Amino acid sequence: MDHSIGEIALRAGVTVKTVRYYSDLGLLDSWRAPSGHRRYDEDAVGRLELIRRLRALGIDVPTVRAVLTGERALSDVAAAHAEALGVQIRTLQLRQAVLRVVAQRPEEIHQMSDLTESDDDRQALVTDFLDAVIGDDPELRGVRQTLTPELPDDAADHQLCAWFELAQMLTDTAFRATVRQMVDDYRADDLRPGVVATLRQRVGPALAAAVDPASPEARALVDEITADYARRVGRPADDELRARLSSLLDTAGDPRWFRYLRLLAAVNGWQDPEPLQPIYDWTRTALRHAG
Repeated sequence: MDHSIGEIALRAGVTVKTVRYYSDLGLLDSWRAPSGHRRYDEDAVGRLELIRRLRALGIDVPTVRAVLTGERALSDVAAAHAEALGVQIRTLQLRQAVLRVVAQRPEEIHQMSDLTESDDDRQALVTDFLDAVIGDDPELRGVRQTLTPELPDDAADHQLCAWFELAQMLTDTAFRATVRQMVDDYRADDLRPGVVATLRQRVGPALAAAVDPASPEARALVDEITADYARRVGRPADDELRARLSSLLDTAGDPRWFRYLRLLAAVNGWQDPEPLQPIYDWTRTALRHAG
């Protein structure tokens, strides 16, 4: 059974002009009746309906042609298109969130548009920072992962604001130098988590009790901390070691570092980290008075 162009257009829910367009592209087979009008067989109706559905899903004409000719499987095309749409949706969601933030902070429009350009751009920025301060040391792979910001596709406004500030820190040369020094100290076993845990356990209560870091009580506490640190690193508990510990705490207590950790937690949706800077500052002051 054959059909006129008007009949298959009606059955497929498209215009005659659309049928003619697809016919001219070679997507629909037809022949001319003696009257000169185009005629289509039953298969053309099914093909036209498939074309209409694929085009409605945003699939381009060359890809539609590949599906119709069997060059590409419909399942593969659908999967690839779904993945591409997913990327577009994530991009649009991020742009929408950026616009909400811009509405509140219009003076930072240039910074925001640059920093949210694409997932690849953000990843490249983070990778460059981590490569510069940590490198590819396999022993520090866990540390590197912990310090990696990952802006979610459905980022909330506060996460975007955190990312904008964090991205600026990632390119700051002085901050990179500070983090690189901290990583070197970590590699040297000078400031591992055990040392930090000891400081938190012993200095935390002193801070809470408002103990003066210049007091005899603080001196006794510093002597205990120094002796514990000396045992951990295998060195004498002398003035040189105290100076070394004070230097380590000066680097680790950099306000920019704690700011980075807070922003990192915000971007990744983690709990706000415990502030260690007051503990480091108190310990450094007590060490200075003890010396």
